Amino acid sequence: MLIAVAQVNPTVGDLASNVTKILDFALRAEAAGARLVLFPELSICGYPPRDLVQCNGFADDNCRALRQLARSLPKKMTAIVGHVARSRQVAGKPFVNMASVLQDGKIVYEQAKILLPTYDVFDEQRNFEPGGKPRVIRVNGLRVGITVCEDCWNDKNFWKRPLYRRDPVEEIASSNPHLLVNISASPYAFGKRAFRCRMLQAIAKHYRVPVAFVNMVGGNDSLVFDGSSLVLGKNGKVRAQAKSFGEDLIFFETEEGRSTDIHPQPTSEVEAVFDALVLGTRDYCRKCGFEKAVIGLSGGIDSSLVAVIAAHALGPKNVIGVSMPGPFSSEGSLRDARQLAENLELIYEVVPITEKYHEFRKALAPIFCGLAEDVTEENLQARIRGTILMALSNKLRAIVLSTGNKSELAAGYCTLYGDMVGGLAVIADIYKGMVYELSRWINREGEIIPQPSLDKPPSAELRPNQTDQDTLPPYEVLDQVVRDYVEENASARQIASKRKLPLQLVQGIIQRVNRNEYKRQQAAPNLKIMPKAFGIGRVFPIAQRYRV
Repeated sequence: MLIAVAQVNPTVGDLASNVTKILDFALRAEAAGARLVLFPELSICGYPPRDLVQCNGFADDNCRALRQLARSLPKKMTAIVGHVARSRQVAGKPFVNMASVLQDGKIVYEQAKILLPTYDVFDEQRNFEPGGKPRVIRVNGLRVGITVCEDCWNDKNFWKRPLYRRDPVEEIASSNPHLLVNISASPYAFGKRAFRCRMLQAIAKHYRVPVAFVNMVGGNDSLVFDGSSLVLGKNGKVRAQAKSFGEDLIFFETEEGRSTDIHPQPTSEVEAVFDALVLGTRDYCRKCGFEKAVIGLSGGIDSSLVAVIAAHALGPKNVIGVSMPGPFSSEGSLRDARQLAENLELIYEVVPITEKYHEFRKALAPIFCGLAEDVTEENLQARIRGTILMALSNKLRAIVLSTGNKSELAAGYCTLYGDMVGGLAVIADIYKGMVYELSRWINREGEIIPQPSLDKPPSAELRPNQTDQDTLPPYEVLDQVVRDYVEENASARQIASKRKLPLQLVQGIIQRVNRNEYKRQQAAPNLKIMPKAFGIGRVFPIAQRYRV
């Protein structure tokens, strides 16, 4: 039997459009001769729906859309589709994360998700009740076991410490299925595509069963879903693979040894990160109703990288780059900003702020009399620029893309209501070192980002001869410490020992991270790229005094 894996990009809450998309992929699968088509987790409503689930009628609307889809499918086509449904249990949470099997215009089998994650960006126990014991069903004579995303992430043979007491795959495997299906909404993180493949290969080889993994693709708020759907033989060998970061349809025969359907993948993890940022930016803008973006172009490396991403995501004619020279802006930076805009063919505007800055200082002079100049005067410049960007956003109906990176956000090296303004923080989960890696990758075949932007010492240019390292440790040190602290939850002593750094230096960086939580909780949503991102995946109190 020919089986199709449909990697789709749903929009959260847009049930009608999602059903139309699902039906289109099902018809394409049927035209190619497939009898069974697999769709991702919660593909009817999009993932994650969060507290939309609690809206009156949301679950019922999901089920109505599902029944409509079932009636619309080709008569000889079977589909496995994810959606929200009401729980039939008399106690517990009122909803379930469901996988339904559609056949002959009806729902012939339902399997609720069993393992409900509550770590990192996930909070499924907030709304969902776990499913009961899974069973194997027959589809055109094929014995199929169905799991939903996390149900495959608890193999005691793969994980040193399983997170849950149950293993749905083990329960299904005891019934000797011909095929294990996993419908997923598994978001991207750096290195996760390869890790996920190894985990699924371990399942296939241990239970000697082929595995078909269908993953969602697209951006929903901070999460980017890479797709990268896989079909593995019982020996763990990849038999089919969908492309990453785009919708796709792949096919495989149930008979082992038939031809493979493997689509091109990113050639490196740096390329994968770039593709994730472009997809996340495009979908955030598209799904929020924005066609245009505004970016403050300083001539520095961060804003240059964001401009390239935006140009790829929205098209260069929909990106407005704004240079806002102030009293300490260098001629080189202004030249680099203009050159970047020309290279990318962006719309380019110049709005000087020096006169406005002096007017602010004059207005505040009576109150500031006798007080020494400090970061206040620097922040004034950033906030003037933020006001200009937001005015352009309002007038031109364009989203402001903020340009700060993860290293700066961790250390609080950013200005509230200044350079932090915006609707999306595109690279706020990208360390400074990776900003340079991505920029060099962008320039691999020719100069797009002006070379001086990569060569000059990073500077906010808010005072004479300023560099970032006047205030921050070297970025290679800062990145290491922040990564260990944020992603590995390591203590100051552990980090100092591992990195061979002075303990006082490490403690100082960690204190900066903790002290600036108030800024991060007021920041624009960021695109999650690393295993642990600031935002919904790292929930820390603002008013706290614990020291690691």
